[in-house]
Amino acid sequence: MAGKDNFEEALKRLEEIVQELEKGEIGIEDALKLFEEGTGLSKLCAKKLSTVEKRVEILKKNEKNEEVLELFQELDED
Repeated sequence: MAGKDNFEEALKRLEEIVQELEKGEIGIEDALKLFEEGTGLSKLCAKKLSTVEKRVEILKKNEKNEEVLELFQELDED
């Protein structure tokens, strides 16, 4: 798994795997290997996102400049 410690590289590789699997032009064994790799990358990305979310929660401060723990609010993408 190239770039498994780098979120951006892991996400890019995951996108490549999805595209390859969606083509449906590879054998079942190769598809299974790609699926397994993709599952690992997906878990890695989710873990990294969770870590970042926790850091954002910790870094947020209230209007009195006191540190407060707030849940991370996702941005709506329209």
